[in-house]
Amino acid sequence: MAGRIRQSDIEEVKARTNIADIIGDYVSLKPGGVGSLKGLCPFHDEKSPSFNVRPGVGRYHCFGCGEGGDVYAFLVKLDHVSFTEAVERLAGRIGYQLHYEEGGGGPSESSGNRARLLAANNAAEEFFRERLAAPDADPGRRFLGERGFDAAAAAHFGVGFAPKSWDELTKHLRTKGFTPDELLAAGLVSQRDRGVYDRFRGRLVWPIRDVTGQTIGFGARRLLDDDNGPKYLNTPETAVYKKTQVLYGLDLAKRDISRNDQVVVVEGYTDVMACHLAGITTAVATCGTAFGVDHIKVIRRIMGDDSSTGSVIFTFDPDAAGQKAAARAFGEEQRFSAQTYVAVGPDGLDPCDLRLAGGDDAVRRMIDNRKPMFEFMIRQVVDRFDLDTVEGRTSALRAGAPIVATIRDPASQNGYTRELARLSGADLQDALRAVRSAQRSTRGEQRSEGSRDGAPQQYQQPTPDAPAPIREADPTDPTQRTERESLMVLLQLPEEVGAERAARAVQVPFVNPTHAVVRDAIASQLPSIADPGWVDRILAEVPQAYAPTVNALAVAALPQAGSDVGRYARSILDGLIDRDLLREKAELTSRLARTDPQNAELRRSLQVALSSIDRERMRLRGE
Repeated sequence: MAGRIRQSDIEEVKARTNIADIIGDYVSLKPGGVGSLKGLCPFHDEKSPSFNVRPGVGRYHCFGCGEGGDVYAFLVKLDHVSFTEAVERLAGRIGYQLHYEEGGGGPSESSGNRARLLAANNAAEEFFRERLAAPDADPGRRFLGERGFDAAAAAHFGVGFAPKSWDELTKHLRTKGFTPDELLAAGLVSQRDRGVYDRFRGRLVWPIRDVTGQTIGFGARRLLDDDNGPKYLNTPETAVYKKTQVLYGLDLAKRDISRNDQVVVVEGYTDVMACHLAGITTAVATCGTAFGVDHIKVIRRIMGDDSSTGSVIFTFDPDAAGQKAAARAFGEEQRFSAQTYVAVGPDGLDPCDLRLAGGDDAVRRMIDNRKPMFEFMIRQVVDRFDLDTVEGRTSALRAGAPIVATIRDPASQNGYTRELARLSGADLQDALRAVRSAQRSTRGEQRSEGSRDGAPQQYQQPTPDAPAPIREADPTDPTQRTERESLMVLLQLPEEVGAERAARAVQVPFVNPTHAVVRDAIASQLPSIADPGWVDRILAEVPQAYAPTVNALAVAALPQAGSDVGRYARSILDGLIDRDLLREKAELTSRLARTDPQNAELRRSLQVALSSIDRERMRLRGE
């Protein structure tokens, strides 16, 4: 069994890792203040970003759901790995050699270990890619060539070939040190009474990667006539592969999705390839499952989907299955803040076939000629009815009205109401009444059922296992605002304020009792204010109930302070100290007024103290 990783190594790996780089693989981060980044929270569904990351402190915090921590906590909570696996993953990313205590020689190699499953998938991908050049892979190469993909395209997307063999991959991976249990856990083999055998045989294989680019599974296309399996066969659900959360091509598309504020959702692996080669580098596809809520959450995090400026473009086949997929996508449309569109190729061609028929320009024109999702769905519904009859026109109006009723923008809703009236042959006033009736019905259902499943929820008070801060700052109280901002500066910019100023600041009495607890924790750690791991030491010092508050203060965006962050930080603490000096001055002045004139010695000492306070206040002000 592996030993415990040395604490010094844990701290060193974290110090060498930019938390924004890690979180940026999952969430589109944008500037959110001085030294702060913001994005949509990956831990709960939200419409506007409340998830803050502060690279300089190495921590994140969501002000919507309360999740927060360091880079290890992020991986543990989001990817469901152990703490040890999180450390090992980041160490591998930066090439750092870990050391283990208690006699352990290295990381765990159990079959359930995420790192081992990823390693097995990576080795399998290399095997498949190499076999694409073998003589028996001719059907795979021919399939690619017939669809306009050359060797360079296959290499770019990692396409490979699984030989038509009972256990060639299994034997190869066994020589690499992987056990049958690990291969089963990775979904690379199946099992019968006489043992394990290759899951993919005689098929073209695409690696399916997570958002960080790690291969977590495969999709395999049938090639041979004697293959009685399904047309496409995917990796089964594993500890690392969750098909409802995976989008093929996202690892290649994520940067352009974030940069261009656009995503194109297609229906297959070859469609993704065709789009990317045609310059539509924001294309992704689902993997053996319908487009659903979890896919939407992934896309929104990558897009930073918090406004109506983005575009989500779906491509659907014109057949019954494509129409069913369109209806499903429309059912989830309002989960996007971005505008949704549908792009359909001429004669119903999908992107791959369209590229073959008309070249890259044809694919680009298909995407450029997209239609709003609402327009597409209204036409789909109306076309189901016989508009030559009164009954058909009435039914078309009734079927289309609920679609128009869901449009959020009033101007767009009015426009689509007129379009519905035109397409169905109904009177405009009848269409308006039908849409209003549909709106009333929808509101009634929402009131009776509560908020939609998966829609943003009001943040609930934490459970006793994760208690809330005892008392949050009153935003209307300038004193508590100053206390909060001072703690933010002390936690986030200790090197800017210095030990001497910090020591004076923590002597100031705080009005807010929660702030006072954090202040006392900072005071207890002042001798190490210049050392790495400053916030971690404060977190270790406060009672557990106050940890969320410390994390929030360490990540909260500071007010815009220009380029001179040091001056800003010092001014905040100087203001806090000056307020305390003024309080002391008021107390001394009052005491002096009450002192017997005959008590010259006491009066003199009070006057000396008052003079000292005035000098310190002048020094703080630079006078």
